[in-house]
Parts: sequence; C-alpha cells; structure tokens
Amino acid sequence: MEAVAVQAKQAALLWLAGFKEACCLHRVAVFSRRSRPLLIRTGQCFLLNGLIFLGSLFIVKSVVAPILLRILPEQCEQFEPQHLCDHKAAMALYSSLRSILINVFYVLWFYPLYVFSLVLSALWYNDIAKHAFDVMRSYGESSTQASENKKISDMQEKPGGLDGVILGIGEQVYSFLLLVLFFIEVSAIGLIPYLGKAINFLLLPWLYSYYCFEYKWNFAEVNLNKRLDFFESNWAFFAGFGSPCVFATFFLSPLVSAGVMAMLYPLFVVTAAGTEAEQVIDSLRRSWGGGGPRKIQVFYAAKRIFMLVLHLLPETQKEQ
Repeated sequence: MEAVAVQAKQAALLWLAGFKEACCLHRVAVFSRRSRPLLIRTGQCFLLNGLIFLGSLFIVKSVVAPILLRILPEQCEQFEPQHLCDHKAAMALYSSLRSILINVFYVLWFYPLYVFSLVLSALWYNDIAKHAFDVMRSYGESSTQASENKKISDMQEKPGGLDGVILGIGEQVYSFLLLVLFFIEVSAIGLIPYLGKAINFLLLPWLYSYYCFEYKWNFAEVNLNKRLDFFESNWAFFAGFGSPCVFATFFLSPLVSAGVMAMLYPLFVVTAAGTEAEQVIDSLRRSWGGGGPRKIQVFYAAKRIFMLVLHLLPETQKEQ
C-alpha cells in the first residue's frame, strides 16, 4: 500500500511538472519576437479561427438567430396579426422556416468554413512548429537543451539513403493511423453512459500533448518506437502537459470547442518546442533515486486494433 502511495505521489509531481511546462506561454512571445514568420503564422491562426470562425458562430447565435426569431416568432403573443395564434399550422410553419434558414446558413457558410479552417490550420501548424524549431537552432541552446538534443540523437536509429526515406515515410503513416485509431477510441469511450465523459476527460490530455510534441520529435528525427516508449514511460508528465487544452475546451459546445482549440493549439505547439521534457523528467527521477511511476501503455488498444486490421489484409497488400 505504501508503494502505491509513493507511485501516486510521483505521478502527481510529474503531472504538475507537465502542467507547469504547458502554462509557460511566455515562450510564444519570446519565439515570436525572434521569428517574424512564426509571428505571422500564429497571428493568421488567431485571425482565421478566432475572429472569422468563432466570430461567425457568434453572429449566428447573437444576431442572425434573434432577427429570425423576431421575424418568425415562436410565442403566440408575438404574432401579428393576432388571429394567427389560432392557427397551429402558422406556428409550425414559422418554426420550420427558422430551422431551414439557420441550416442554410450553416451548410452554405459555416460548415465549409469549418473544413477550410481545419485544412489550412493543419498546414499552418506545421509551419509554426518548423519556425519554432528553427528559432531554437538559430539562437543557440542552453546546456540542458543541448543535453536533451544529445539524448534525441542517441535515440535515432534510422538507416541512411533510400532505406531511411522509406522507413521515415512508413513511420509517418503508422504514427498517423495510430493517432487516428486513438482518437476514435477516445471518442467512442466518450459515448459510454455515465462514465464515458469522465474517462474521455482523462484520455484527451494524452492525445493533445502527443499532437503538440510530435512536431518537435519529427523535426528532431526521433525514432517512432523511442518516442512512443518515452511518452508511455512518462505518461503522467504528458497528461499534465495536455490538461490545459482540455480545461479550455472540454466544457464548451463542440463547434466552439473546435474553434477555441484551433486558436490555442499553435501556442502549445510552440511551448512544446521550447520544453526540455527530458531534462525536467530526469531531474525529478534523480530526486527519487531513479524511480518513478510505472509505464502505462497508452496506445495499447490502438496498436492492437491496427495489428488486427493489418492481419486481415491479404498478403500482397501487406507486402506493399
């Protein structure tokens, strides 16, 4: 029982360390001051997702819907002329017209804007991460950052030449599919009655934090198996790092949550780029005499599903 208490305390300290690192948003200002392209891309994300996307949603709810409600009222007392109150068909017609006009606005403007912002933001996120990584290399590194990069270089096991290129592409495809399966897993768990939302709240930080650090690991060419092992071995730290994203979006409506997340996500990508995760974690583990929470296979279910699907494919497709 004492051992469990010790493990819980260590996990809590790692979680707090990750949460603290995620909240170091001053790094965004430092990096933006050193890189104008980074500042521009971050500003574009705020403009697209904050002003245009969330602004459009605000206009629908605060301007368009009230105007339609005034023109096509739902309360009998608001009908003009008053004799329309006696006709239930008129009230039903007004209600249907309101719904149709709102849905037309969503279909013709809001949903296309959502898809457009999703695709464009994904491209910008990669640019933001690249500019942040360039800032780290251009402006020198601290001793702790240099130590972290040494560990990263030690983690690289990719062959050179064409084999290295093919392996890199394979890792990117596998990583993408693994995260897609994990996202589906998290979303499916959220549908479970009563406990689903609570479990979903615990799993989402891992999803968000991995997304944030993946850019950094990609540009540092960290081996996929090593990054997954590092992530799962230090699950508490990454759960803490992803928690601010969850706290900021979890209790909002789906569309508002998507807009807020798209606006805040580049900030956490930059913060992750400047986070010396290995150094922070090693410092805590040394204070515990090299101990720490046991490894949790966060992606176990996603890996098993992926392997199951792979085994169901014909042999020729597997070879390709």
